Amino acid sequence: MHDIDWNDLRHVLALARDGSFAAAGRVLGTDATTVGRRLRILEQRLGAPLFSRDAGGVLSPTPTGEIAVAKAEAIEAEVMALSGALDAADPMALGKVRLTAAPSFISRLLIPSLPALLAQHSGLQLELIGDSRNFNLTRREADMALRLARPADGANGKVVARRIATLEYAVYVAEGQESRAEELPWIVYEEAMAHLPHARWIAAQAEKSGRSSPLAVNDAEALLQAAIAGLGRALLPKILAENADGLCRVDSGDKNPPAREMWLLMHAELRQLVRIRTVSDWLDSVFRYPVR
Repeated sequence: MHDIDWNDLRHVLALARDGSFAAAGRVLGTDATTVGRRLRILEQRLGAPLFSRDAGGVLSPTPTGEIAVAKAEAIEAEVMALSGALDAADPMALGKVRLTAAPSFISRLLIPSLPALLAQHSGLQLELIGDSRNFNLTRREADMALRLARPADGANGKVVARRIATLEYAVYVAEGQESRAEELPWIVYEEAMAHLPHARWIAAQAEKSGRSSPLAVNDAEALLQAAIAGLGRALLPKILAENADGLCRVDSGDKNPPAREMWLLMHAELRQLVRIRTVSDWLDSVFRYPVR
């Protein structure tokens, strides 16, 4: 009982959060076999099973496992708090930051602004994950996230969020098509994204035009490239489209497009780390003064 290893408890947390050896292994950067072996070792030391498997093969904590998970979460919070306190005391302490955002914002906004940040902070290692999915910050799938919506909840206080910008949208067509923009069809978002305010606006304009849309996409970068290719009109964030070659802004008609809020999310235990504050300040400047 006295030989419990924190690394074993990390495996317990990953299993409780992800429900399988394979998923836990991906989070921990190892394989399913290693996760299973670490679990068996801990169960032998504790003298009780920590997980049971349901009919669908998903692992769930046993009553003993629930106790172990709760204690492991408390230890995780203390470890993160200690790391943050030590880091905050050292103004030169940097390291790796994993930031996720929609692919178009990664490639067209953050990457062009990155050289100045890395030149100023040589000890910083930035992982930019271009993905539209909502990564789980409480499970440490990412340290920070940029999202085009205010989070519905604060994950029990473990995640903090702040509005970093309000993005204005405009209508764009390929250069040379400005004079006949009204004749062009709308490029729309596919049905899974129909709930988003800018997707609803485009759908309403397409219906009002009376012309069918030749293309539906699920990403702003695809929308932008389709407009450049001359496939129709696209509604795009100005901060991305104004610096894109081959696009021209046109009149949006009698109804102004909706604006979207950009929110920065981060784990509450990490926000005082020097590297997190450094990236947070950089993001503020990127949205305030984007590279042109």
